[in-house]
Amino acid sequence: MTAGVVLALIVGAAFAILLSSIADLRRTQLREQRSEQVLVMANRLERLIIDMETGQRGFALTGQEQFLQPWRAAITAYPGEVGALERLVADTPAQRVLARQIATAGASYIHDYSIPLVEKTRRDPAAVPSPEVAEEKRRVDAMRAKFDALVAAEQSMVRGQQQRSDAAARRAGTVGVAALIVSVSLIGIYSGYLARAIAAPVRRVAATARRLASGDLAARVPVRGAGEIGLLERSFNTMAATLARNRAELAASRSRIVTSADLARRRIERDLHDGIQQRLVSLVLDVRSAQAELGSDRLEFGGRLDRLAGGLGEAIDELREISRGIHPAILSEAGLDPALRTLARRSPVPVEVDVDVPRRLPEAVEVAAYYVVSEALTNTAKHAHATVATVRVHLEDEVLRLEVRDDGVGGAAAGEGSGLVGLADRVEALGGTLTVLSPPDQGTTLRADLPLGQW
Repeated sequence: MTAGVVLALIVGAAFAILLSSIADLRRTQLREQRSEQVLVMANRLERLIIDMETGQRGFALTGQEQFLQPWRAAITAYPGEVGALERLVADTPAQRVLARQIATAGASYIHDYSIPLVEKTRRDPAAVPSPEVAEEKRRVDAMRAKFDALVAAEQSMVRGQQQRSDAAARRAGTVGVAALIVSVSLIGIYSGYLARAIAAPVRRVAATARRLASGDLAARVPVRGAGEIGLLERSFNTMAATLARNRAELAASRSRIVTSADLARRRIERDLHDGIQQRLVSLVLDVRSAQAELGSDRLEFGGRLDRLAGGLGEAIDELREISRGIHPAILSEAGLDPALRTLARRSPVPVEVDVDVPRRLPEAVEVAAYYVVSEALTNTAKHAHATVATVRVHLEDEVLRLEVRDDGVGGAAAGEGSGLVGLADRVEALGGTLTVLSPPDQGTTLRADLPLGQW
């Protein structure tokens, strides 16, 4: 703000000086025009005096009236011309005095000398004495001297005005150059200030916003600015902190939901295993025992018991399959490697399994990895028309990385089907990422990264 005011004052002062110089130049121009008119008028008056002098002298010498024509014209024009001269110099006291003296001397010359001399010559051409000729010369020389004084004074005033105008022009040029230098310097300083105080903080906020948008919720802007810039930086940091807190709360909520669902699955699987499944097994054993006690004489009834035992066995197998879908018991009992190999054996598509996990992982991570592989192999069997699939799982820098690849028709997308969407939700709830690469006719690759840090 201060720099802007200073710059405005400097530019305003420079313009004021320039306008003053222009006004001086204008006044000088007007003065020169007036002086030119004064000089022209003085020259015309001097010529009129000369016309009077030569006309009356020619008439006195020859007595011919033709010499009086310029004399009469000069006498007629003189009052108007001398009046114009007085008006031109009316604003200059010294010149006004000289003009008044010229007017008085001219009038005296005309009325007191020239006209009486012409009248006397008419009456007696030989009666013009030499003293009158001398008087004529004296009067004319006196008026010429006044004309010279008027012209000299006018030229002196013009030179003085011109010198002042030149000085004003030089001053204006100097001030203009100085103002330009100072203005450019202030503009440079002010631009640097704006870049440092406004542009740089805004760029920092923009860069931090890009980091925030890319997923770095810990990104913050250093609070260095004052006023509105400082408010912007603090508000941005508050927004980023709120976003990070909300995301953490959302992740925790999703994790709780997934964990709760897994616990519910395990409880259902345990209830099925320990309740209905055990009861069915007991019934099968009872049927087999009753079949053995009947003996060979009741073959028809024994056959019916055998079919009943077979049906119960099939129901047990189906119940076990449902239990594995709800929650794989082998995962809890033996770990990820055996559970994934069991999935591979049950898959109708040949599956190569490569698991490099040297230790047990957090239960939520193992369950998520199991369901990712299970869903991927199910999709391969149903939709990919693949001849072989590959499962690779390894632990790297506290991140479980798994990949399921097939040589099928491709064309799958992560957003299509509730299975992949549910897997993405489960993986993201653990802070992981799920990607699907499935170009047409080039197979499908599903990758998941599950961090162990928060578990």
